[in-house]
Parts: sequence; structure tokens; C-alpha cells
Amino acid sequence: MSKINKLSPRLANQIAAGEVVERPAAVVKELLENSVDAGATRLEVDVEQGGIKLIRIRDNGCGVHKDDLPLAMARHATSKIHDLDDLEGVETLGFRGEALASISSVSRLNMTSSEENSGSGWKVVTEGRDMEAQVLPAAHPQGTTVEVRDLFFNTPARRKFLRKEKTEFGHLDDVVKRLALSHFNVAFTVRHNQRVVHSLKEAKTEAEEDRRVASICGPNFIQNAVRVDTEISGLRLWGWMGLPTFSRSQADLQYFFVNGRHVRDKVVTHAVRQAYRDVLYHGRHAAYVLYFELDPKGVDVNVHPTKHEVRFRETRQVHDFLFRSLHRAIAEVTPEDTLATDDVLAESDTPQGQVIGEFREQTALGLGQGGALESQVAAPAYYSSANHASGVAPVRETMQAYGALHEGAGTAGAVGLAESAIQHDVHAGVPSNDDVPPLGYAVAQLHGIYILAENQDGLIVVDMHAAHERVTYERMKVSWHSQSMKSQPLLVPVSMAISRGEAELAEDSRDLFQRLGLDVERMGPETLLVRQVPVFLRDANVEALVRDVISDIKTHGSSDRVEGRVNSLLGTMACHGSVRANRKLTIPEMNGLLRDMERTERSGQCNHGRPTWTQMSMKDLDKLFLRGR
Repeated sequence: MSKINKLSPRLANQIAAGEVVERPAAVVKELLENSVDAGATRLEVDVEQGGIKLIRIRDNGCGVHKDDLPLAMARHATSKIHDLDDLEGVETLGFRGEALASISSVSRLNMTSSEENSGSGWKVVTEGRDMEAQVLPAAHPQGTTVEVRDLFFNTPARRKFLRKEKTEFGHLDDVVKRLALSHFNVAFTVRHNQRVVHSLKEAKTEAEEDRRVASICGPNFIQNAVRVDTEISGLRLWGWMGLPTFSRSQADLQYFFVNGRHVRDKVVTHAVRQAYRDVLYHGRHAAYVLYFELDPKGVDVNVHPTKHEVRFRETRQVHDFLFRSLHRAIAEVTPEDTLATDDVLAESDTPQGQVIGEFREQTALGLGQGGALESQVAAPAYYSSANHASGVAPVRETMQAYGALHEGAGTAGAVGLAESAIQHDVHAGVPSNDDVPPLGYAVAQLHGIYILAENQDGLIVVDMHAAHERVTYERMKVSWHSQSMKSQPLLVPVSMAISRGEAELAEDSRDLFQRLGLDVERMGPETLLVRQVPVFLRDANVEALVRDVISDIKTHGSSDRVEGRVNSLLGTMACHGSVRANRKLTIPEMNGLLRDMERTERSGQCNHGRPTWTQMSMKDLDKLFLRGR
């Protein structure tokens, strides 16, 4: 073996650059984070050839003192942490103190900075094998400009791995977008090859925040999203949650920020996916821009060189908070929210959508209070707990009950919103024109499949089976959970052979297993005995179920595996117990279904994630028939 030699500073920095500087986008990320930490409110990014030839970033931050400029280019030198205790609560985006040194070792870098508005500043460059820093006077306003030229000019092997200009700029553009979404108080200007790509003004109001999100994520996203804002026990979740009907074929519109830092975390991803599980079509991905805030001491951001991953101190608490907040927010989405138009965003300062945070209480039917029309009746006997476990009553009786309960809507609602409906007796159940419910009133049934309804905006088309399926499913879920998770002892307990670590985890999580309706006892170092299972899952593969629950607890700190299985069975029962195609409904029956849809949680999608209704506005209809041209 050859003699041990100490690496030169440049070679050591080039090795470190292998972790920090993967491509031009990584350079932009590190430099922009430094600018934000310096208190900048205006950032200008100039890029040439996708960032390979030139990256220039100028900010109006606090600047760097002349004596600190050489240190700024040194490895492991920073002003953001001073001792080990500072790592327990990092509040800045950058803190490792190796970015500038690593970048300068694989490019031609110079930095000019000034602490005051006198117009004069200082410039620092590093050269040679030992990367000695030279400080020169230079004209510069308050702030800092970092210029990076010819990336990887001295490491040709790394340069060969770079992609085409368009691809590299695409990655770089994503970095800017993520930072622009996480810092609304900063204005961004991005130019590529002297062409302005982004010009984002500082966003101070909610309406301006909506417009910035729309400019980055597209106007369709902001038109199909609701604002979320929930805070409990020092944890806060806010932002924009895409409606389940605005799903994507890939996870390309998912932004999650922890204390202003964009992260990709398994716990977060799992919690969000579980929240959307009951309403998202198979194989589709939700869209969201969400911000999670907590005590910096409760999250470790120093677990990955590029700081893309984090580790939470209380994983189970974070997972449960995120899941419950989003799950409830999705349930709070009403047809009225979905019918919000893009005119709000374009012409008004009022933020689009509804702020979800103060959750409504559940009624016995699982329907949110304060809907467009208060429930006039209790649940039919069909939804009683005595019936839902063994099957469902005939659909004919259910729909006849609808007709009897909503007879007041009558044919006056079917005629439309004309004078006959307006002058109708108030006690007959048809409000005035000003109080038309979001889904309007039924006017006809199409081919025994769709309900056609008229509201103030135009035409509503409802898939009656899908809609009734969701109403039935939500009522059955509430009826099931109101009785708690009932268990049934096994005639022959199931013995399982597992690893010692899994056995210890199951023993420590016995209370969680009991809440899930499972009685699991440790019988040996590597043996578990399952004595009880939930009634609904008595015919399931018990061993596979327990292994899945243990896996969830190990990975995410909790498990909703049992609840998912129960909901799947309830969804199947609701599907078989819902009104089928070619079932002729009366006008009162159709109106009764519309009213229940307005009060039912998640009524915009059936149990399989398909939409239950759609709106065609008068503008859409006029455009279809070329009216007004």
C-alpha cells in the first residue's frame, strides 16, 4: 500500500463537491439559500446554457464584511452555527459552511459584496492548488453577487454526466420554483440566455400568494384547490390542497415544506397519501402545496448532504397530525367550494376557496353541520347498525324513503328556477331564487344513469349510482365507528414466527394493537400469538394482517391497516346497496339525493375515486352553441 498523504485543499473540496454539487441546479440551490438567509427581499438569477457556462445570482441582503470574505470561501466556515447545540434547532436554510468552497473548486467563482449603500464593495476570488483567496476593491450596491462560470471545467469526468441544456435548466427552474413557493416575501427574477423566464413580485396578501402559486403551479391548480390552515399543540399545517378530482398521473405537483425547507420525506408522503386514499382514483396522485411548521428542535435537517430529507423527533405525532388534518380538510370540501370560479382569482382580492381549519362536528349520519340545506330527517332504518353488518336493505325502499322525505321539493323544483318555484310555499321545501342550493334542483333523468339538475350557474350532471354509493358509504362508516372496533376471539389462536426486533416492537405497541381490535401477545423471543381480530376481518389472513401492521408501525410510527381493510369491506357493501343504472327515480327522489350529496363528506367522488358530478356553466353552454358570436 502506498504512503498516506494529506490531500490538497482543492482536491478535498472537489471530493466534497461530489456530494454538494451534482449539477447547475445544486449550485443555484446553495447560493439562493445563502441569499435568503442574508435577509434578501429581491433575487436576480442570470443563467446561460442551462447554468453550465454562467450562473450569476444577485441579492440585496446584508452583505459580507471585507474581512469575512476570505473565510466565506473557506471550507466549513459559516456564521449560522457556532457550537453543537446550534445543530439541535437549525433555523436557517444553509448551515454546513462548505457550499462556496466546494463550488469554487469545480468552477471559476468570484463573489462581490457590500454591507452598505455607498456603492463600494469588495470582490474575492480563489485560485491555485491551495485555493488562496484574493480580495480586491469593486463597485457594488448593498448585497452580494456570486458569479459561477464554466462549471466542472477542471473535472471533465463530472461534466460528461451533465444532460442537455434544456434538461439542466429544467432542474434549475424547479429549484427556483420551490424557493419562490416557500418565501413569498422575496421577489424573483430569472433570466435564461438573456430571456426573462420568471418575474415574480413580492406577495404580501393572500390574493397575491394565490397568484404566485397560480403562476408556478398553473391556474388550474389554484382553481381546483382549497386553503388549509390547522394548528394544534405547536404544530401548524397550512397551504393549498388540491381537490381529489384534480389528480395527476404522476407526482409532479407535490410541494411540501418543513419550516420553509422543501423536503421529500417518507413519513410525510405516507400521511398525505393515506389522507387522499378514500377519494383518489387508483394510480392517480394528489396535487398540493403545503407548509408544515414546528419547533426547529423537533426536526433534524442534518441527515442528508443536500438537506432534502429530514427526521422528526416525534414521528408518530407528526404523521397523525398531518393525516388527520388533511383527512378532515378533504371531508370539509363541499360542492359550493368546488363550484368556485376563476373570476375570484382574476378580478378580486378575495382569496379563492375556503379556509379549512375549524372543523365542523359530525352528526349521527356523518354529515357536516352547516351545509347548504339543513337535514330535515334522521337516517332511514336502512342505515341502522343492525342492518349494516349483515347486508343492506333493498334499494327500492331507500329511494322510496328519499321520495317521501323530500316530497316538498315536488315538481316545482323540477320546472326550474322560474317564478313558479320562487312563489312556491316556503314550507314546501323550495327556497327562493337567492337561496338555490349548490347542486340546484333536478329536472330530468338521462338513460336511467344520470341526473340532470339546474342551478344558478347552469347545468349539473350527476352519476346517480356513484353519488348514492358515496352517501351510503359515509353513513355506514360513521355507524361502524360509533360502535368502536368490535373484536371476536379466535377459536384457535394464530401463532406467528417473527424476528426478535419485530416481536419487541409488537410488545411495545400492544395498546395500539388493541385500539385496532387485535389482541396480540408475545409468547417467546420470536413468537407472537393472535387471540382476537376485528369482527369484520374474521375471514381475513390474520398473519398477513399483523405483519403488515408491524411493518407500518416500524416505518411510520402508526398503522391504519385495519381501518383500511374495514373501509374496503364497507365500500363493497355500499356499492352493492346503492341505486343501480336504469332505476327510474322520481323528481323528489332525485332532489333528495342532491340534498344529501351537499351534506355528505367527500361527495365529489365515489368510493373508487371517480367523480360523482360535474358542472357545465352557462358560459360553457353558450360557447358550445356559439351564442353571442
